[in-house]
Amino acid sequence: MSIFTRVKKAIGWEIRRAKPQYDLNPLIYSQLKPFRLPLILIQIIMMIGTLGYVYIEDYSIMHAIFQSAYTLTNTGFGALNESNFSNLGIVFTVTLMFAGFTILYISIGIVIDVIANGTLIALSKERRMLYKIARLRRHFVICYHNEYTAQLARQFRENHIPFVVVDPSDDIEQIAKENNYPYFVKEEPYKEIAFLKSHLSSAKGAISLSKNISDNITLIASVRLYEKELGRSPFLIISNAETQNEKIRLQKLGADKVVATPSLMAKRVSAMAIRPDMENVLDEFLYKRDTPIDMEEVFVKEDSWVVNRELQDLHLRDRLKVSIIGITEEKGKFIQMPKGTTIINTNCKLLLVGSQKGIARAKKIINLTKQPEDI
Repeated sequence: MSIFTRVKKAIGWEIRRAKPQYDLNPLIYSQLKPFRLPLILIQIIMMIGTLGYVYIEDYSIMHAIFQSAYTLTNTGFGALNESNFSNLGIVFTVTLMFAGFTILYISIGIVIDVIANGTLIALSKERRMLYKIARLRRHFVICYHNEYTAQLARQFRENHIPFVVVDPSDDIEQIAKENNYPYFVKEEPYKEIAFLKSHLSSAKGAISLSKNISDNITLIASVRLYEKELGRSPFLIISNAETQNEKIRLQKLGADKVVATPSLMAKRVSAMAIRPDMENVLDEFLYKRDTPIDMEEVFVKEDSWVVNRELQDLHLRDRLKVSIIGITEEKGKFIQMPKGTTIINTNCKLLLVGSQKGIARAKKIINLTKQPEDI
């Protein structure tokens, strides 16, 4: 590690590397190995031609190199002293011309074979993709393509959230074009190679949306193991489940959030049936881009100044137009629509409603260790 790098780490500067964690260069070099033979042959023939013209026609080194080059490539004559060649020089030149034609024929065959039967072009495309992914920070790795992934990707793009789609399908490139995935990786999502290619170490979390619960289980276990190997803060892992039982199992295995699709749909349809006029509230105020109203939870740390204070002491509604509509206690008890005299305990979660800007400022205030002077 260089001294400059150590100094940047010591003062807390963020060091961002744009180099992929998985190096494709060895595979690309293996595809380029067949080109070595024609290149070596060209160098050998050029050396023989140069030395031959120096010895036979008494050329200078530079003239001999020039004569060998355009004789070998069959590009024409007349630039030097070909009309005065000796018989030996003529025979040598003809031999050099045939040698150049043969090497050119072999080289074209090798190039066609590598491009037609090899993976050089695919590896080059993948390498460019990995360099783009390596520049991402705090992104999400979305595993397994399906209709859920396509809808989620659309929401992420609208909200400018970076993401990488990982799927083992052979036609993932075509799928990415059809669904406008800016970054994608063709690998089994649970493998370490997929973690390296998707730059999971710099990601905010992983999202597994397979309809097969075994895929989700494998991915969750693999991500948690990789997390321990890195020694970093926990990833945010989100998954889907088809039944309530599957949801409980995935949560026990380490998923932070699990969405049970049938249950979620049933709740939404029930809300529409009971209150038809409120049908579009979520779409208009929570899921819509640039919405004037947002909802978010904030965790109250042990050293926060708000611990053991009443809700009304925060003055969030007066100053930031942000309301606390719920409190989740440390043991899981949820208090809805708490009164202003409700005491804030340590390790609880406050459910905030307001504008995105107001909630962002409220989170900063709540996470302070000392009470702000203006409150």
